This record gives sequence, C-alpha cells and structure tokens, in this order.
Amino acid sequence: MTNPDWWRGAVFYQIYPRSFQDSTGTGVGDLAGITARLPYVADLGVDAIWLSPFFTSPMADMGYDIADYEGVDPMFGTLDDFSRLVDTAHSLGLKVMIDQVFSHASDQHAWFQMSKSSRDIPRADWFVWADPKPEGSPPNNWQSVFGGSAWTWNPRRKQYYMHNFLASQPDLNFHTPAVQDAVLGYLKTWLDRGVDGFRLDSVNYCFHDPLLRDNPPVTDWSTNDVPDSNAYGYQDHLYDKTRPEMLPFLGRVRALVDRYPGRATVGEIGDGPRSLATMAAYTAGDERLHMAYSFDMLGPGFSPQHMRGCVEAFDAAARAHGGGQSWPCWAFSNHDVPRHASRWAAAGRDWDALCRFAATLLLSLRGSVCLYQGEELGLPEAELAYEDLTDPYGIAFWPEFKGRDGCRTPFPWADRTGAGFTQAEKPWLPIPEAHRARAAATQMGRADAPVETYRRLLALRRRTPALIRGALTFLDWSETGLAFRRDDDAETLLCLFNFADSPAEYAPETGTVLTPLWPEAGAAQKGTVTLPPLGILIARIEAD
Repeated sequence: MTNPDWWRGAVFYQIYPRSFQDSTGTGVGDLAGITARLPYVADLGVDAIWLSPFFTSPMADMGYDIADYEGVDPMFGTLDDFSRLVDTAHSLGLKVMIDQVFSHASDQHAWFQMSKSSRDIPRADWFVWADPKPEGSPPNNWQSVFGGSAWTWNPRRKQYYMHNFLASQPDLNFHTPAVQDAVLGYLKTWLDRGVDGFRLDSVNYCFHDPLLRDNPPVTDWSTNDVPDSNAYGYQDHLYDKTRPEMLPFLGRVRALVDRYPGRATVGEIGDGPRSLATMAAYTAGDERLHMAYSFDMLGPGFSPQHMRGCVEAFDAAARAHGGGQSWPCWAFSNHDVPRHASRWAAAGRDWDALCRFAATLLLSLRGSVCLYQGEELGLPEAELAYEDLTDPYGIAFWPEFKGRDGCRTPFPWADRTGAGFTQAEKPWLPIPEAHRARAAATQMGRADAPVETYRRLLALRRRTPALIRGALTFLDWSETGLAFRRDDDAETLLCLFNFADSPAEYAPETGTVLTPLWPEAGAAQKGTVTLPPLGILIARIEAD
C-alpha cells in the first residue's frame, strides 16, 4: 500500500454511512459506527473504503445536497470522529476515499443564499442563472434527472436557476473561475485531513453549454439508461452535461491531488450511450482522473455479449483518447441502483451460485473494482412500502420506478431485532427479514456462504498479479459463455463463465494443461472442460 499506484487494480468497499452501523441508538448510522466495523471490512481483503457523503446537509437527497463542504453533519458525528475513522482505517491497511459532490450544492449553502439575493453582489454568478424567454418560460428544454424542468424561477432575481437534480440542488457555475478555485480549496482541506482520494459524484455534470442550446430528442432508445417513465430520458443530453470545458478542470484537480503522493480519484460517469467513451476521455493520460466508472454494468444487462461489449467499448475509447492508458473501475452494485443479485435473478436460478458467479466475474476483470456494502452477503433488493420511502426520486416516480431506498437499507450484522445495526426501535429504513437471514454473523466461517466466497476471491486476486494488472484478451466461445485470458510476465490465466442454465463445454488449445485456481478444488487437466450452469473456472495455462 506504499505504492503510489496502489489504486490501479485496487478493490474499494463502498460504505453508505446512514446504513452501516448506528453507534448512538438514533436508528441512523454514523462515523463512530463505521470505525467500529472497519476490522470486518479489512478482514474481507479489500484495499480501500469509499464513504458516501457525511457532510453538513439538510438531507433533501440523503446528503448529496451539501450545505458545508468542509463540515461533518451532526447526524454522523464530528470532525474528531472522522479523524479517528481515518486513523483506524490506516492502521488496518485501508485507504480512505470520500465522496465529493461539486456539480451542485444545497440551496441552503451560504454561497447560494448570497447568489439568489441579487444580480449585483459577490457570488452572483456562482450558480447557473438565466433570463426567461419573452413569455416567461424557462430558457430551454433541459430536464431534471429527478423529474420536471431543470429550471426553477427565483422572484427576487427574476431569473431561473439550473438544477440537474432536485430544485434544492442548484448547479454551480464552473464557467466562473472563482467557483473552480473554491472547489479546489475544499478538496485541499480534506487532503490535509488525511484522506487518500475522492470519488467524484456526477462528475460530467459540472459544465453546461453557455449558449443554453436545447437538447435534441433521443433517436436510439436501445441505449437509454433512464426509465421511459422519466421525461429526462427523452432527450439526448448534448448541452446540459459532458462539455469539453471539463477536461481542463480535471487537469486542475489532478494537479492538486498529485501534490499529495499516493492519493487517487475515481469519477462517476452518467452519460447514456457515451458513458464508456467519456470514462476513457476523463482518465486519459496522467493529467486527468486516475479512474472512472459508469452505469453500463449497473443495469439489467446480464449476458456475455453485454459484459464483453462494455469492456471492449471502453478499451476502444481508451485507445482513441490516449493510447490505451485510461483505467476503468468496474462495479455491479451501488447506492443508486437495485442490487445486482435481484437485477440478474431468474426463475429457477440458484441465488448463491449467481452471487458467486458475479463476484468472480467482477474480480477477474482488468481494472479497479467497487464493491457495495452487503453485496458480499448476497443481499437482494429490499421491497419497501411507499410510506417507508425517503428517496425523492422514488417518491416522484412511484410505482413505475421505486427509487433507490431498496438498496440503501441498513446492513444486517446479526439475525435479531435491529439486525445488529441499531438499538433504536425503528431504523431509518426497514430491515427486511430476508436480509436478517443473510446477516454477516450467520455467514462467517461457513465455507459455502457468499461472504466467505468474497474473502477467498479477494485473497486469490491479491496473490495473483495477472488478475490485477494483466492484459485481458477475449476468446470466442459461445453465445452463452464468456472466455478471456489474463496475461502478465509471470503467467497466463484462462477465465471461463457459463451464463447458461445448462452445462457448457470449452475446448482449450491443444497441448495446454489447465491448473485450476478457482474453484479451489480441482486437479490439473487437459482437454475439454465442462462447466455446470453458472459455472466458472480460473485456471493457469501451462504447456503440456
């Protein structure tokens, strides 16, 4: 972990602070609770944690609406609690990445309170303001991700302000140099506090088209990652995000981070059909982000063609944007999408076999990896009643879209009331019985349990350099099978994944011997390999 390139191939464990561990009996998780549970995370064998927002916030969007970028919300504790968390993580060999949400702020932030008061004061242009059309309507057709127009009227300024998300999340105006300087200033504050880097939320949303041109309509719905119940998905978002001005600003972010050896950045890219190309552009060379991930593997696609297509599309874009040096960060689940085990489940499919399959595939890909808390337990998406929802996105689009609360429920540590998460009578979100049955305490030490599978896979990855940085080459197999090699100077590995619900055979090259590394049991063999439904194999290729 002293290697400045530790992030290249690292595995990050995402912690959603509200839902990891409540140490105060409020029903809401906090920083002290996270600190107490870090030995569990370290024991899994990951390299770093990523903390979702814990900053001062009115919590209109569960902390992604920040009112003070340099403060800790009292709900989660204090700056001293954060310092203890960082120190404990470092003592356990874990790096600490924190969310940064600078495409927008809370409408309670002092900057916005000043900006909305007048057109003729300092910070008047720190947010995106625009005059109405002559008849008073918004300046263009841009839509909010969370529904409705991306513009809200302010009677004092007699202008509209832009918000890509909630009306209480006004967009910062990155065309104003002072805004860029302010953002870099608070990044420096957290670097000085000892964090090892940043996950940059909605990073391609920072800049907008200064001409405020209308977005054109979508022409290819097959590449749309927004549900058709949301009007946002009807536009091709050419002008309200992913603008070319972002690349020089990423250079400023990288220059700052590089002043702190061993720090890293990972960007979240939501750009529809252009996401993988944007990932590559944002990570090209050594002057932008270290790595990025998109939503391409966070959707319903579960097929060898989809997985291969994502990797090959990123690789092609990486070659186009910088000679292939861009670095991906892959994820199957996070706090914004239904848990992948539920997304990819099918009638009659073995749940734990699917969890093992997904874990092995994710940890075999070339790139860094994000694991989301609870996926190592094989948790399904929680089914919640409308009256239990807290997510404004889900509340707005229920029942066609149920929102993000189902993947944000508290972590089940034990199969008892409160699930070992809280002593409060009622946690902030319900804890399903199906989650308690898969609690960490019920799985620990059971060789066939998902959590033990993750632990052994992470150990295999750590001791197998070819799985971390080795080249990846796809091999043609079948419509229902994914095959690829991982090569480094020391060894060549064969990775096989049978997506089918029936057995499949793979014939390796003549004259090779396969020595299985995963599953652990298995003797070296020559000739055809037979994989059961959802069968997997990672084997060293050796000469006969």
